[in-house]
Formats: sequence, structure tokens, C-alpha cells
Amino acid sequence: MLQRFRHPLVAVVLTFVLTVPWVYTWFTHGGHVEPGAPYSAVLTVAVSGIAVLGSSFLLAWGAETAEKDVPRAFAIAVLAVLAVAPEYAVDALYAWQAGSLEGTQRGADAANLAVANMTGANRILIGLGWSAIALFTVYRAGSASDPAVEHREGRLRNAVSIDRDLSVEIAFLFAATAFAFVVPFSMASLTGGGSAGGIGLFDTAVLVGLYVLYILIIARGDVEEHEEQVGVPAYFQSFPKPARIGVVLSLFAYSGAMIYTAVHPFAMGLETIGIQNGIPEFFMIQWIAPLASESPELIVVAYLVNKARSTAGFNALISSKLNQWTLLIGTLAVVYSIAAGHLGALPFDQKQVAEIWITAAQSLFALAILSNFEISVREALVLLVLFVSQVAIEFAVIRIYPEGVAEALSLDLLYGYTAVYLLLGGYLLVTRRGELRNLFARAGATARSAVGSREVRPGGAD
Repeated sequence: MLQRFRHPLVAVVLTFVLTVPWVYTWFTHGGHVEPGAPYSAVLTVAVSGIAVLGSSFLLAWGAETAEKDVPRAFAIAVLAVLAVAPEYAVDALYAWQAGSLEGTQRGADAANLAVANMTGANRILIGLGWSAIALFTVYRAGSASDPAVEHREGRLRNAVSIDRDLSVEIAFLFAATAFAFVVPFSMASLTGGGSAGGIGLFDTAVLVGLYVLYILIIARGDVEEHEEQVGVPAYFQSFPKPARIGVVLSLFAYSGAMIYTAVHPFAMGLETIGIQNGIPEFFMIQWIAPLASESPELIVVAYLVNKARSTAGFNALISSKLNQWTLLIGTLAVVYSIAAGHLGALPFDQKQVAEIWITAAQSLFALAILSNFEISVREALVLLVLFVSQVAIEFAVIRIYPEGVAEALSLDLLYGYTAVYLLLGGYLLVTRRGELRNLFARAGATARSAVGSREVRPGGAD
């Protein structure tokens, strides 16, 4: 009898059950638990949050099963896109409002919120995601063997090794980060309007083009000998290939649909709770909503690390950063233009210029850390402390000072932290210039190999 309950399908069924209350809520109440009733926001957060948890496990199982038939990097990229799809939905909502209400104050506010939500999501992914998962990986290695963790003498010197095959992702992230610094100098800033800059269709072409090129490279890679799986993924991988592919597509489709529909009400519920407790809307949109929408990704990665698959976990985190730092930014101008009814650039004010620069500077520092394909406990703590301290200080500023004073102090704070990130990142890039050259050389070799792997062979064989 006990063996029956250990069958992998039992875990799948139990996880699926976690999403059922949300499915019922979605069809009967439109994604809210008894709107207007007391504790409606709390119940919405609870039901949708449990669905996100269950869907994250289904998504992880689908990605692990897929590794038998497609390149691991491609499977991880699909997982990353699905896991952060809710972030795209939230950001697209504000970009659409900005375009449809173009020329109004509400439209300008929505445009700023779209940029704030995007920068918040990117900084959370590195400041909390990369750092916390690195720390959890080292902590987990204390009770379970993990070949990716290197134990070293000295305080806080233990480190997590990063898969060197991620050189392609890191190289593309460097390119996207370099471009992000010039996004505020878009043609929108030359129009003479009230905005300080804008995300235009040229930015879309560059950033989306980078991601498409990346996908073409990894999709043309060879299928590696996959890691031996246990539990649910091992059970599904034992299926014949047609059935296995059907299972993977079903898991991706169902979990993606659940995450897509549940995270927005989850985020909105958290925002309502925050606003009811006196937290400003802008702060909620920039930090609480992205934190909610990033939760599926962080749950998936924590699950992988807990299985001593920290390499796959970091692959997912870095792939998520790449698609958010390219596709998420690039698609904002498209959504804005469609809503506005003409080609245009999503405008933003000087505060969002500072937000983009600090986000790019944090990204540069994080990539400099990974340039030697590892992240130590010390480096993870620096990432975490810098992120948390900046958010905490800015929150204190906007709560203590009048609006005008708080805005000026917030700008100074953002520029100050940007300088710190740039100084730290620049120092690491200079001292690790040899490792950086090796990283780009390895990325170039991988790209050339992927392109050559599909060249037409003599006799017309592909």
C-alpha cells in the first residue's frame, strides 16, 4: 500500500490539486474571491499563490523531462519564458494603458509604472534571486553533496561554480547591458516633450534581435547526455518519445496557463493589501508586483537546487535575466504603439532614467562576478545587501519626507548606488580581464559550432 503512495503520479496528482481552487475561482469569480467581501484580497492572494506554487513544480518537471529530447539550454530557456510570463503580462498592461491614454497625465503615469515594474523585476531577479539562490545552494551543500559547490578555507569563501556552457548567455547579457545604458538617450528625448527619454522601436529591434539570435544559437546545439533523473521526471522520461513529448507540452501548457492567469491577481491582491496599509502605489508596482510575478521562477530554481541540481537552477536564473533584459524591455514599445494606434516610443521621466541606469549598473556588476564562472558567498552577500539596503532606504525616504523632497533624495540615492555598482563592476572586470577574454572566446566558439552543426553536408544531407 505504501508503495502506491510513492508512485510519481501521486505527486503529480497532488500538485495538480493545488491548482484546482484557482481554476474554480477563475471561472466563477473572474480571478477574485468574492470581490468586495472582507478579506477578499487576502483570500485571492492565498488561492492564487497556492496555484502558482503547484504550477511551478509542474513547470519544473516538464523542463527536466524535456532535457532528454532537446538541448538543455533550450529547455531551460522555455522554462524561463513561461516562468516569467506573468511579468510580461503586468508590464504589458501598463504599457497598453500608456498608449491608449497617450497625452494624458494618467497615460504618462502608466508609462512610468511600466518602466518601474520592468526595472524592479530585473533588480529583484539579481538582487534577491541570484544572491539568495547562491546562498541557499552553499547552505544546502552542507547536508547534501552538490558538485557545483566548492568548499574553501576562509570566511565566506565557499563558492558555487557556474556551468561554463553559460558563456553564450553571459556574453549576450553583457551586450544587452551595454545597450541598456544608452536606452534613456532614445530619439524620444529629442522630441522636446516633457519626457526624459523613451523606449522606441529601434530599442525593440536591437534587444529582441539579440534574444532571437541567442535562441537560434542554443536551439541548434546538440542534445547532451542528460543527467540521471529521479522521481517524476524519471518516470516521464521512461515513456516512448511521442508520449513523452505530449506530456512535456501538456505540462508546459497547463502550468503556463495557471501561472499566467494566477500571478496578476496574486500581485494585485498584494498591492491592495499594501495600499490598505499605507504603502505608496508606485512602490508597490515597482517591488511587490514584480516580487509576486518572479515567484514561479524562484520556486522552480529552489526546487532544482534542493535536488542538488544547482547548475540547472542557475541556468534558469541567468536565462530568465536574459529574456527579461531583452524581450521584456523590447516588447514595451510594441505594446505601446499598438495601443496608441501609431509607431511611437514609451516615454518615461527622469526618475525612470535613474532606475534604468541603476538596473544596468547592477547587471554589469553581477556579470562581472560571473566572469570567472562562479559566485562566492561573499559576492552573493554584497549583491543582496546592496539591493536590500537601496530599497529599504528609498522606502524610508518616501515615508518620512514630503513628496518633492523625497523625489529629489530618491534620485540622489539611485545615482549614488549606480556609482557603487559601476565602481565594483569596473574593478572586477579589470582584475578579471583574462577570464573575460576567455568567456567571450568560449561564447564565440559555441556560436560558431552551433552554426556549423547544421551546415548542409555533401550529398544534400542535413
